[in-house]
Amino acid sequence: MEDTFARLESALAGRYRIEREIGRGGMATVYLADDVKHHRHVAVKVLHSELASTIGPDRFLREVDVVASLNHPRILPLYDSGDASGFLFYVMPYIKGESLRVRMDREKQLSIDESLTIARQVASALGYAHTHDVIHRDVKPENIMLHEGEAMVADFGIALVLGEADDRITERGYVVGTPAYMSPEQSLSESDVDARSDIYSLACVLYEMLAGEPPYTARNAQALLAKRLVDPVPSVRRVRGTVPTNVDQALVQALAKAPADRFASVAAFAEALSAPARPQPAAIAVLPFVNLSTDPENEYFADGITEDVIAHLSKMRALRVISRTSVMPFKKSLESLKQIGGKLGATTILEGSVRRSGDRVRIVAQIIDAESDRYLWSDTYDRQLTDIFEIQTDVALQIAAALKAELTVDEHARLRKEPTSNVEAYKLYLQGRHWYVTYTTHGMEQAIAYFERAIAIDPSYALAYANMAIAYTEIAEIGAVPPAAAIARARAAAATALELDANLAESHSTVAYLDMCDFQWERAEQGFKRALELNPSSADTYDLYGRLCSAQERFDEAIALLRRAQEMDPLAHRLDVATTLLRAGRYVEAAVGAEGALAFEPDLDRAHATLGWALIKKGNTDAGIASLERAVSISPGTTQWVAQLGLAYGLTGHADKARGILRQLEEKASHSYISPYQMVFVYTGLGEHERALDLLERSV
Repeated sequence: MEDTFARLESALAGRYRIEREIGRGGMATVYLADDVKHHRHVAVKVLHSELASTIGPDRFLREVDVVASLNHPRILPLYDSGDASGFLFYVMPYIKGESLRVRMDREKQLSIDESLTIARQVASALGYAHTHDVIHRDVKPENIMLHEGEAMVADFGIALVLGEADDRITERGYVVGTPAYMSPEQSLSESDVDARSDIYSLACVLYEMLAGEPPYTARNAQALLAKRLVDPVPSVRRVRGTVPTNVDQALVQALAKAPADRFASVAAFAEALSAPARPQPAAIAVLPFVNLSTDPENEYFADGITEDVIAHLSKMRALRVISRTSVMPFKKSLESLKQIGGKLGATTILEGSVRRSGDRVRIVAQIIDAESDRYLWSDTYDRQLTDIFEIQTDVALQIAAALKAELTVDEHARLRKEPTSNVEAYKLYLQGRHWYVTYTTHGMEQAIAYFERAIAIDPSYALAYANMAIAYTEIAEIGAVPPAAAIARARAAAATALELDANLAESHSTVAYLDMCDFQWERAEQGFKRALELNPSSADTYDLYGRLCSAQERFDEAIALLRRAQEMDPLAHRLDVATTLLRAGRYVEAAVGAEGALAFEPDLDRAHATLGWALIKKGNTDAGIASLERAVSISPGTTQWVAQLGLAYGLTGHADKARGILRQLEEKASHSYISPYQMVFVYTGLGEHERALDLLERSV
């Protein structure tokens, strides 16, 4: 180190007198120096030697010239730059104040007014640079200097210089930018990073000034990126409830995962920090109702009440309702309501209990503000079981009133419509739903049996028909039975449901999905749109609609719809975005998304399969095959993963292993149903395309 200091002193002699080192980062070391010619203190930043050799002096000096042309009162100017005996350096004023990082380390949270003032001042500097086609790419507290109450941006454009160098920077372990503040697209090393990436980084800085911590934290950079791609955008008001709603809304938009969903300019972001708050649908999570009945068999009844209340609330466009699959993991959770609300992106929580005895039911329900833990409403219903639908409607209306959600006339009518007048049919329906959510072949078969029994008691039970249709489509998709028979039954059940009740969102969505399977694209799209009109909070409909767009290679639309599904059901649809990114050829993002899903559910077979293909497509064949093998070991009975492993073996030169899998599938097909489509994977991998085409025709 002393040798480096001495060589630097010698290289800059006559121009700068180096006094001491004052800072060191991942890309450069900073020295306090005396400008010999102008008699002033300056900060000399010297790139680390390996990085300097990777970039080369010509490119460095050419790009630094662009940065030197910036002239703005909130941009720390670039005095000088050069190549001195192999040292690539640039010179800026030495500011006697302190960096925003030092200030935040000392105070943790800044006042709201000061935070907004600093953010607007930085936005002014960024906006000027963006109009000159310069992107900072490393906006962080360390690069914001505070001098006499004013914020100034340092290191402007240097990260851009590095980012435009070449892939060798990444190969040698350098990361352009700082993980806690990098936009998703910059983290993924995408080539088309633009001004919206700086907007994201500035939003991270503002969030930290207000909350005392960045919006996402994790044990390492990879886990941080996974959370950024998978988790809902956090609300700063969960940490600091005094932050104005309009500021929270502006931060949520600026932190959007997709650049297209952010502000078009940093000036628009700054303006939004002062604009009135926009009306936003209240986000509510209905936690699983606690079963207080003496008979544990009544657990299905409590879960069913939870589902039905969610279904009632989902009919209200003025509310955003978290789906069942995301709330159920919090059954009997010891986490605080604030923690649960944060994980689900919900501002309001409904919790309750159910006690059933004979033909009577006692339901206790209460609405709590997740941010303040304040009770907004509570009530106890001690009624006959025949009043169950009236209770559910009343709870839904009380929630709407507490959250000031206005209902349309149609929404009122749909809320008050009882699905069945027969309590026994309703109990059978709830048992069917209990089996359905196991998402297994046996569970689907049991669910269908219960739905059929409910329909036998009440042939006008449209919701039972609708759910039976959904169960049949699941069985067809799993491949447990020949699809033709299951799809025919699904169509018949869905058609009957719509004849009985034309306003059932579930049936419209199911029919649309079946139309999609028959390649009736336009009809399917209209069906999904109608389903979302009737149930604006249906994560499953957004998910299926996203699949339709993906099938048509409308990938941007598909990803937007699937992210919307993830917003409604954050714990259930975290992988669907990754699989669509894989189909879109965005392999790096797909791999990160799959790893993010595995961080929450390590034995998720589909996540291992998705990760496997992303790795193979990136050229990491051995790791990709290992991940596919892991998917098979988790679910050896799922022929889809077995077949895909056969495809991977064939494509990577392991023909013997591929043929072994083919024999395995053919043997299984001799005594149970295996879709010909599974064989197509393996024959394609083996290069036997004529045979693969024959089987594709059979599959259709």
